[in-house]
Amino acid sequence: MKVTIDKSDIKGKVIAPSSKSYTIRGVMCAALAKGESEVVHPLSSDDTEAAINVLGKLGVRIRREKDVWRVTGGDFHAPSGDLSCGESAATLRFMTAICSIVPGTCRLTAGPSLAKRPVKPLVQALRQWGVDVSCQDEVAPVVVNGGGLRGGMAGLPGDISSQFVSALLFVAPFAEERVSIRLTTPLESKPYVLMTLACLKKFGIKVECSGALGKFEISNQKYQPARYEVEGDWSSASYLLALGAVSGGVEVANLNPDSLQGDKMMLDFLKDMGASVEAKQNSVVVRQSRLKGIHADLSNAIDLLPTMAVLAVTADGVSEFAGIERARLKESNRVAALREGLERMGVKVAEERDRMTIAGSKPRGAVVDSKGDHRIAMAFSLLGSLVGGTTIDGAECVNKTFPEFWDILRSIGGKVTTNGE
Repeated sequence: MKVTIDKSDIKGKVIAPSSKSYTIRGVMCAALAKGESEVVHPLSSDDTEAAINVLGKLGVRIRREKDVWRVTGGDFHAPSGDLSCGESAATLRFMTAICSIVPGTCRLTAGPSLAKRPVKPLVQALRQWGVDVSCQDEVAPVVVNGGGLRGGMAGLPGDISSQFVSALLFVAPFAEERVSIRLTTPLESKPYVLMTLACLKKFGIKVECSGALGKFEISNQKYQPARYEVEGDWSSASYLLALGAVSGGVEVANLNPDSLQGDKMMLDFLKDMGASVEAKQNSVVVRQSRLKGIHADLSNAIDLLPTMAVLAVTADGVSEFAGIERARLKESNRVAALREGLERMGVKVAEERDRMTIAGSKPRGAVVDSKGDHRIAMAFSLLGSLVGGTTIDGAECVNKTFPEFWDILRSIGGKVTTNGE
């Protein structure tokens, strides 16, 4: 699907969608608890659908009601076929670990983009716990022969994906022996691990942490059913907040000011660039102001790179973003995708292995390839609304985390045309 964005007068109030990351974590914990749990305000998107579809094939019952998913877990059975994780990296990685306690053989498959993303470090860590698991080269498909989770010590790198750490934490309480997880490299994207720990606590699981989240100790425990409320998604909100900084102003509701989500850092970045930011009880208002370039480390908020990169174009001076190497291993190589799209719009970009520099400039409309990456598509909508004449190819990719994005953009003045409308 192609979306064309003409120069727009953006202004209004919107509601941020529920958090994808928290929805998937809540459903995973509910599936591991024997009995019925409630996941309140869940996000319905391609990624969360992949998670509940996989769990459903393993015997987890999920009953959908208005704004509540009732999850009956704790009784897994072997699947009758492959477990398709679509493009959801969290589903693939979390379920690779969880399948170690499922009787029989589980074969987890991935969509074209996810099939290029690494899973081998997680497979190697699970083998240290006695799990019979293998992957194709370093990626999916993954085959797990469940029933053997000895536990003990496992080491793995912390700078490839925090999802590897979360995956081990989800399944650790089922190990026969007390579990110790030691990271061999410093943990990046720490907020996501903190989110996992908070979710585990809600379902009755205690984890001992030390060494600035470099070591985790977990004893054998049982998950307890819970009522789990999903908060708004700061990652999805970042595009709308950024729009507010270059338009008539946008208020984004359904945002927890005390959230553990790393992408809440967007507020600090906006303030550092000189934007007018007003935080209310459960919403944030961002208004137009003259922005200045910024130097920022994104290692703990890597999903903000697309938002910050396009916002930097509108600022005076040069912006520099460090800690970006892992952005090359997302739904697309986001560093390359951003550089390509920005250069098509006449923006000067310099790229290094772990750093990107962007000069503030006057962009022009262009055709931008989203590379099937939801964050690339949503980020470039900001520049499209400013200069017009911008077409985004593969715009349906927003369904991964924010299916209503184009409709919400229209609701605050975005001149968005889909295909031949």
